[in-house]
Amino acid sequence: MSAWRKYAILKLLCWERDTSMKRKFADRANWRRVIQRNYSRRYVNNSLFTGYVTLYRMNRLREPLYKIYGGRRFCIAAAGYSWMQYYPEHANYVVTAMFDDKREIIEWYIDICKTQGLTDQGVPWFDDLYLDIVVMKDGQVFLLDEDELDDALRRQIITDQDYELAQHTAQKLLVQIDAHAFPLFTLSIKHRQSLFGKDSNS
Repeated sequence: MSAWRKYAILKLLCWERDTSMKRKFADRANWRRVIQRNYSRRYVNNSLFTGYVTLYRMNRLREPLYKIYGGRRFCIAAAGYSWMQYYPEHANYVVTAMFDDKREIIEWYIDICKTQGLTDQGVPWFDDLYLDIVVMKDGQVFLLDEDELDDALRRQIITDQDYELAQHTAQKLLVQIDAHAFPLFTLSIKHRQSLFGKDSNS
C-alpha cells in the first residue's frame, strides 16, 4: 500500500471518529488547555433540583479560551474562572454556568444529550447530542450546531429517534427560557456560593 493511501485512510478514520457521538466528563481530565485545576462534586436533592452539581475551577492555563456570540468576543476560560455543571436526573440536557475570576456569570451553556451517568470513580458524564443552547447574562439566546445534528443523522451516526429527541428537548428548553421559567439560571448563581463558596479549592 502506498504511503499516500495509508495517509488517506488514516485521515478518513480520524475524521470518522471526530464526527461520532462524544462522551463528555465533568472533570475534563483530558483538557490539555488547563494545566492546573480543581474539581468538586455535590449531590443535590430538593424541590428545586435533583442531580449532581460539579465545579471545575481553572487555576493555570496554557492560554485563555474565547468564543464569539452575536458578533461579540467573550472570554470563557482563564486563570481563576470556574464552570459549574448541572446534571439533572432523568433529563436530556446538562447545564454549564460559566463564571469569571470574580465569580460573575458570563454565560450558561446547555448541552443536549442522549443519556448521562457516572463513571466507576463517581464522575458524571453525558453523551452529547450535538445541539447546544447558549444564554448570555444579558438575555441573548443562541441555538448552535443544528448543522452538526443534521449531518450526524445523514451519516447514520444517530437514529431518527435521537434526532427527534434532540430537537424536542431543545425546543422545550427554548420555550422555558423565553418564558423566564428555567430555574437553573438563578439557582446556579446562588449555588456558586452556597455549594462551593466555602470550599478550600473554590
